[in-house]
Amino acid sequence: MQNFLLSVDFGALWGKIWPIFFAILFFGIIIALHEFGHFSTAKLFKIKVNEFSIGMGPALFKKNRGETLYALRLLPIGGFVSLEGEDETSEDPRAFGNQKAWKRFIVIAAGAVLNIILGLVLIAVMLVLSGSAPTTTVSDVTEDMYTAETGVQTGDKIISIDGTRVHSARDLYYCLYRNNDGKFDIVLKRDGEKLTFEQMEVIYDMEQGFCSFIVGSEKVSALNIIPGAVKETLSMTKMIWLSLIDMIGGNYGMDELSGPVGTIGIVADTASDAVNSADYASIIFMLAFITVNIGLVNLLPLPALDGGRLLFIAIECIFRKPVPKKFEAIVHAAGLVLLLLLMAFITFNDISNLIKG
Repeated sequence: MQNFLLSVDFGALWGKIWPIFFAILFFGIIIALHEFGHFSTAKLFKIKVNEFSIGMGPALFKKNRGETLYALRLLPIGGFVSLEGEDETSEDPRAFGNQKAWKRFIVIAAGAVLNIILGLVLIAVMLVLSGSAPTTTVSDVTEDMYTAETGVQTGDKIISIDGTRVHSARDLYYCLYRNNDGKFDIVLKRDGEKLTFEQMEVIYDMEQGFCSFIVGSEKVSALNIIPGAVKETLSMTKMIWLSLIDMIGGNYGMDELSGPVGTIGIVADTASDAVNSADYASIIFMLAFITVNIGLVNLLPLPALDGGRLLFIAIECIFRKPVPKKFEAIVHAAGLVLLLLLMAFITFNDISNLIKG
């Protein structure tokens, strides 16, 4: 009889597992914070909360505390807050549907707002770790034939590109990346004077990290950390909106979208690389980008999303009359079905990409 010894490299195994756990934990935090935004503002306005749940599917843990059921569920892919009278008519004076429109608007918007605030805090942490905050002031112009053609000089402050206001270096380079012909309308400030250059030729290659001009950075201090974080968050917000516009315009294909599975994989890879290289600013930026992205996507005026509910409240305010609950419920139900189908497609695509490597 021959004996076989199974040898397991637990260090290598843990090195592959912990980034996935980290990514799932972070998604749980994002979801919990989002739902806490709804929950806390509902409690603030004395609205009856029937359930506060993190995760979806069967409950792993649940406990009644007062009038609210708190639950932790099996699948870390979402969460929800169940408010009395949210989707149906209720005679309870504390029901969500019986509250003034402005209160309902705040409760619905609070989840996305907290996600964006978390992104702002993470960006501030990233700037502190990196020790510098990027600016839009040109620090160097490459010595090549395009220098004279662009007209950009060291010390110039870039204000806008192709009509889009830029707030940070990331914002600036993304505007360059979106252009297809390499010619730009650039507005800049030089010695206090605003100058406009039309159809300037600028060479920009994101993969090679090359640009005809380079913008500098400034040392992080107590005076510029908050303004710097706000500018970076605005830049990130703009990048997300422009990406959505490009996707609708057909510049990106559906196969380039990532859902929870693909995003967890990206976060896990980034976290592993960050630890190996001790570059923690990169993973913090990734986490900030994801939470801001989730917040903004939730604000889209689409059925089943928070933005769709905000749209119905806005219609109510305009016409001084609420949309019939039955009609709104049907719209949200149809939107949820379409959203689930989209998520199924994206998840299938994510799994296919993981299999392909």
